[in-house]
Amino acid sequence: MPEFVCIGVPYFLGQRLDERTEVAAIRASGIAQDLGAEWVEVTPDTAASPDPVTAVNRALAESIAAHRDRFPIIFAADCTSAIGAAKGLMSAEGLGVVWLDAHGDFNTPETTPSGFLGGMPLAMLVGRGEQVLLDGVGLVPLREADIILSDGRDLDPGEAVALRESAITHLPDLRDLMTASLPDKPLYVHLDVDVVNPEQMPAMSYAAPGGPSVEETAAVARRVARDGRIAGLLLGLWNDDLATDDRPLQGTLALVRAFVEGYRG
Repeated sequence: MPEFVCIGVPYFLGQRLDERTEVAAIRASGIAQDLGAEWVEVTPDTAASPDPVTAVNRALAESIAAHRDRFPIIFAADCTSAIGAAKGLMSAEGLGVVWLDAHGDFNTPETTPSGFLGGMPLAMLVGRGEQVLLDGVGLVPLREADIILSDGRDLDPGEAVALRESAITHLPDLRDLMTASLPDKPLYVHLDVDVVNPEQMPAMSYAAPGGPSVEETAAVARRVARDGRIAGLLLGLWNDDLATDDRPLQGTLALVRAFVEGYRG
């Protein structure tokens, strides 16, 4: 029986776009074979769920449940897939989250300057703002005290206030996760690759200057995987329509390999 299952989610806000080929690039890299893993891709049932984002998240949760005996490594075109990942990974003990991202994803309809749904999933997970996606997959909101966000260097003003007043642990310096205590429960690790400095990880739709190197992020991923009670990993990917070379692909693969090394260690 394979130790891992790689789950591809090639949908951006519920839509499969011809120009968004990053999930296909990950699959073609052979990372699943390298890990001895099965590769599966979600197939949303839009007839059962007319909202396409809900349909994608239901399909992801079902795919995780169908491979319950394997560790899921999820490759997603946007961060709204966190809802389906959390539903699929939920346990009787609940679920903790380690969220690595250049952004907070903690906006609500009241705080967002843009209305972008991809900037809201962490807020949704704790019951803030719109709850249609959580209701759609049957997920109860998570406890804020069970969540760590790092680095979150690019926050909107209202989002920053909400985060500061929440019970979420915000570690602005990613390196603090090398020694920080992790929630003592099954953990969902959410790694948006835009947390890496865009000079090393280009082709981001919402690039935030600064940030850690690939090597620093890999070290953190390795430590979290080694010391946490990890239930699953989701990587939010780059925008392949903006890529001019394979640096985003190679950087993402390095992060996956570092995480797996820590998990196996």
